[in-house]
Amino acid sequence: MRRLFIARHGNTFGPGEAARRVGVRTDIPLVESGHQQGRKLGAWFASEAIAFDRALSGPLIRTRQTAEHILSASARPCRLEIADFLAEIDHGPDENGIEDDVVARIGHDAIAAWDERAEAPDGWIVDHDSRIAAWRAFLADLTPGNVLLVTSNGAARFALLAAQSLAEQARATGRNLKLRTGAYGEIAQYGPDDFSIIGWDQRPPK
Repeated sequence: MRRLFIARHGNTFGPGEAARRVGVRTDIPLVESGHQQGRKLGAWFASEAIAFDRALSGPLIRTRQTAEHILSASARPCRLEIADFLAEIDHGPDENGIEDDVVARIGHDAIAAWDERAEAPDGWIVDHDSRIAAWRAFLADLTPGNVLLVTSNGAARFALLAAQSLAEQARATGRNLKLRTGAYGEIAQYGPDDFSIIGWDQRPPK
C-alpha cells in the first residue's frame, strides 16, 4: 500500500493584509503564521509516527519552505524532490489580484465551479489535461510507502480527478476540491485504480 499526503503550503499574507490570488508568477515566501503552519504539520506527522519515504514539492518558495518544515520534524527525513507538476496555476488577468476584485470580475459562481469541479474561470491558464496526465503518471508508480507532496491550492485539486475511483468518491461525498493553507489530504493507494480518500482539507488539531 502507498499512502499519499498532499499538503498545501502555509500562509503567505500577514494579519490585516488583503488576500490575493497568487499563482505561479508570484513567487512569495511564507509569512510567520505560514512558517508556524508548516512546523505544526511537521509536528503532527511526527506525533503520528508518519515518516516519509519520498517527498516532493512544487518549485515555488512557499511550497519548498513548507516541505522543509515538515521534513525537519521527521525522525527519518528524506531528500526533497522538486516536481514541476506540483507548480501552481497561472491566474491570468487575476494573477496577484486582490480576492475581492477577482470575485467582482468573474463572479461567485465561477469560484464555486473552480473549487467544486476544477473548471477554470475565463482567462486562467490551467492546462487541465496536462495536469491530469501528470498526476496519472505519478499514480502509476505503485511503490509502497509514505509519500509527501507539498503544493498549492490550484494544483492539489487535480489529484482527486486523476483516477476514476478518486473522482467518484469526491463526487459521492460532495467533497470540495480545495485545500486551505496549512491543510492536507490523505489518500491510500492499493492498486492502479484502487484508492481510498482517508481525509481531505484537514489541519492538525490545535
